[in-house]
Amino acid sequence: MKIQVDKVGSVTRNLQVGRTVHLADEVKCEEGAVIAVRIHGEKTVYNQLEDVNGRLVTLHAGDIVVGALGHRNALHGYEGVVPTSVTVGDRLHILNMGGVIGKCTSHNPGVGAPFEAEVLGQVLTFPEFQSRAGVHAHVSAGALKGTSKAVTCPVVYVVGTCMNAGKTYAASVVVRKLSQAGYRVGGAKLTGVSLMRDTLAMQDSGADVVMDFTDAGIVCTGARTASKVARIVFSEMAAQDVDVIVAETGDGIMGEYGVQAILADPELKALGSAFILCANDPVGAAGGVRHLREVYGIEMDMVAGPATDNAVGVRFVEQVVGLPARNARADPNALGNLIVEKLAPRLGAGRKS
Repeated sequence: MKIQVDKVGSVTRNLQVGRTVHLADEVKCEEGAVIAVRIHGEKTVYNQLEDVNGRLVTLHAGDIVVGALGHRNALHGYEGVVPTSVTVGDRLHILNMGGVIGKCTSHNPGVGAPFEAEVLGQVLTFPEFQSRAGVHAHVSAGALKGTSKAVTCPVVYVVGTCMNAGKTYAASVVVRKLSQAGYRVGGAKLTGVSLMRDTLAMQDSGADVVMDFTDAGIVCTGARTASKVARIVFSEMAAQDVDVIVAETGDGIMGEYGVQAILADPELKALGSAFILCANDPVGAAGGVRHLREVYGIEMDMVAGPATDNAVGVRFVEQVVGLPARNARADPNALGNLIVEKLAPRLGAGRKS
């Protein structure tokens, strides 16, 4: 069956899906399968979709949307799973703005119930020229595979106590300062659920190369995939000759997206030349720093995020936690300069200077 679609979610960007797609009635029920759905209902909050260009478009009842099957475990959003089977006519849900589709099992009141999405079929691709034999589309098609290039550049890890802890803002500030200092910067998002927003923010801040886990063919990371994805992304960035990588891990250090697997990986941990913890509050700052030290043997270089939004939090972090407190919004120069100074012995003079 051939249909016209209204909107295409960014989770499918590896396939370059157009507005006219062919559908198979049989859906291969697996994470990453690219499907078309019809939206039911209207919403006034969390009602947008990020398209393949990173633009946010509003969803309405009746829209035909292309997305991908996947799971999500977001404290401030939706929890959802890939069903055991999917057939045409089933009602699933839009789990995130990137177009991840699954069965919602719980939601945060702040985002309301998710859009219902009626399954129309699985998208077919035609990889062989002039062939009429379609292949069931999957986000792994055209994905990054990794290179043999050794990663020798320093990595700045930006981790957080939870989602919405200011990680992307802090990462973007670091990217901007490193770029202004003359370095070729790679901006990476290693874990989370598919969305281009964070890497686009790093690109806007001056990153020369940006990549994330969906570029490596993953809809939503977890304990089994996070370390592998990090290696793929880092090796691909090394092949593009970056001087430094700023790597944000989505969600929190105790979340369900596989951040722990990266922190516990000796090889990946050893690449870290600087570590930033973004925390929502003083308890998160103190507990996060202690947890990272005791469980992973990682010493943070600074604390950022809402815990440092004013002098009360800054004083706590510096006097009680014993680390520099730098706020990305109030004093981005101080945050960026601290990291640039720490990396200077390894980086030397920037090539752009």
